[in-house]
Amino acid sequence: MTRKCILATSQLNQWVLDYDGNRDRIIQTIREAKAAGASIILTPELCIPGYGLLDHWLENDVYANSWDIAAEIISNQDCQDIIVDLGLPVQHRGCSYNARLVALNGEVLAIRPKLDLCNDGNFREMRYFTPWPRGRVDDYTLPDVIQQLSKGQVRTRIGEVAFEALDGSFTSETCEELWTPNSPHSLYSLAGIEIILNSSGSHHELRKLDTRINLITEATAKTGGVYMYSNQRGCDGDRLYYDGCALILNSGKVLAQGSQFSLKDVEVKTAMVDLDEIWSYRTSRSRGMQANEPSVHKLERVQVNYRLCRKDISPRARLTEPIEPRYHLPEEEIALGPACWIWDYLRRSKAAGYLIPLSGGIDSCATSVIVYSMCRLVVSELAAGNSVVLADATRLCNNTDPTNLTAAQLCNKLFVTVFMGMQQQSSRETRSRASDLASAIGAHHIDTNIDPMVQSLHGVVTGILNFEPRFKVHGGSQSENLALQNFQSRSRMVLAYALGQLIPTSRGSTGGLLILGSANVDECLRGYLTKYDCSSADINPIGGISKTDLKRFIAWSETHFSLPILRSFLDAVPTAELEPITDTYVQSDEADMGFTYDELSILGRLRKSMKLGMVGMWERLLVEWSERSPRAVYEKVRRFMWFYAVNRHKMTTMTPGLYLESYTPDDNRFDLRPFLYPGFAFEHRKIENQLKKMEEGEADGPSDA
Repeated sequence: MTRKCILATSQLNQWVLDYDGNRDRIIQTIREAKAAGASIILTPELCIPGYGLLDHWLENDVYANSWDIAAEIISNQDCQDIIVDLGLPVQHRGCSYNARLVALNGEVLAIRPKLDLCNDGNFREMRYFTPWPRGRVDDYTLPDVIQQLSKGQVRTRIGEVAFEALDGSFTSETCEELWTPNSPHSLYSLAGIEIILNSSGSHHELRKLDTRINLITEATAKTGGVYMYSNQRGCDGDRLYYDGCALILNSGKVLAQGSQFSLKDVEVKTAMVDLDEIWSYRTSRSRGMQANEPSVHKLERVQVNYRLCRKDISPRARLTEPIEPRYHLPEEEIALGPACWIWDYLRRSKAAGYLIPLSGGIDSCATSVIVYSMCRLVVSELAAGNSVVLADATRLCNNTDPTNLTAAQLCNKLFVTVFMGMQQQSSRETRSRASDLASAIGAHHIDTNIDPMVQSLHGVVTGILNFEPRFKVHGGSQSENLALQNFQSRSRMVLAYALGQLIPTSRGSTGGLLILGSANVDECLRGYLTKYDCSSADINPIGGISKTDLKRFIAWSETHFSLPILRSFLDAVPTAELEPITDTYVQSDEADMGFTYDELSILGRLRKSMKLGMVGMWERLLVEWSERSPRAVYEKVRRFMWFYAVNRHKMTTMTPGLYLESYTPDDNRFDLRPFLYPGFAFEHRKIENQLKKMEEGEADGPSDA
């Protein structure tokens, strides 16, 4: 006895409020699933309006528009004879819910609202939605646009329900519910449900995918069953990149996995499973006892007059074999995730390309290599016949055919690098590194000096104040030294935007270039950047990446992208080159900051991910940095917290950066701490009291007791 069925899940590159585009991509998904013989198609969370609407979720229009699109989808002729699981927001009895709409042949089978909302890190679902109480089921009056369809359906059920087809059962679990301690899938498995459908809006973080797959594997390994996972992919309008990786698992084994990084707008993954195979995972007597508990059987079941297992599937048809899940190295994730994100941003913003102030340092180098990686992905998709990428690339190439271009040739059309030097501050080495990198990746490069801009500003300020500021190497104060550095860095921002607006015209094209920032997450955390300097830009692809990971990415790219020039960036001492170079002094980033980048990464994770204050950080680092004296650890923590506090105001204006690390300090979005601090006198006193006891104990020597 076998019950073979074909199941389909998907990943869609949706865009917030792009109702027409989102609808068309969903319908294409359903067509592809039907062509593969699937009986169910699962789509991503809130796929009809897009996931990242933020405060648009507070608008009535979004709910009405979503129902309009839902009606168009479920009544579409190509969307019949298959169970469709769609994501949209619904309003019910004065509350708004993040929900799933399950439909078949133009009829809404039921609406399943989300039970557990994601409300930490970069998610704010409880600002917009209400969690649905477990076990509750109501009647729901459908909007007019659904009632006017040929079925004339007026009501459906809304709540935590399961679906009982003629030959199998299925139900929904939405995104965050998988990650909670009391996940619903345990109850559903005990209730004998055979297929669980999880639609998700899960964003990309470095090293996160293995956690996601492990959770789904564990969800099915203990009690058996099929688990389908669908996810959004791409930049839908915010600082997140959703990384797809749609999955189908059966009883702890991965059967299908979608790509994690791709420029495809639509991707469908299918698997043929035998529902009878689940039985062997459910014969445990301890499971049987738990399955008979009264709470298990309170789950309401919606009867569906439909067969999941098609009769035309041959008895000799082979089931989908298990596969090993595909994981990218963190270096690959940096090469691919931000590259996909900036491609989406570029094509959807309708800009003409990107410009970056290329300093010859590793941060702007890494950002430039990410742009080159984007061009490599575009060229690969053009070779594969991706019509959507072709249309976007054609526009960006001034309506000329891009199909025969190399990645470097495409980069030359889309990407401008500018070295903005100073005669006394800029070394020959950084200038040549910038030029050589631009040549290696094909970027259109400009090498210039900004001395006239800086000298003009210097002259204006000197005339106003009747006072001439000097660098510290020339005897000036710290305030003078910082002011003169900022003359340069802020001039670079002004020049970058001026060139970005005019370069396309000067090259015989139209439009303007988006300016890329290149401040890494550790420098943002420490505040080691000038407010409104060239770190201020339109977007920052590396704003959520640590310096440590960027170095690994550059080392990986040196080999995998065949860019030997990158070795010189790895070997160079990081320097802002904002002070004059003398025989005895060259500015160094780590010396200026008072921290290594590795130290900043550790401190950042303790501060944000571990949620530790100053005392907690010190106590934790006493163990992790046991080779250092307690007072040395304290001085490091104290210095970090001082700079963190005095520079927090800079985070209020940070360029939107791609979120890739849990400790990103991007203010007003991920790190909601204040930006005006009174100091940490109490914490200082508390640690110093403990230090005094520790140091007095060391002075007393070992005890005889």
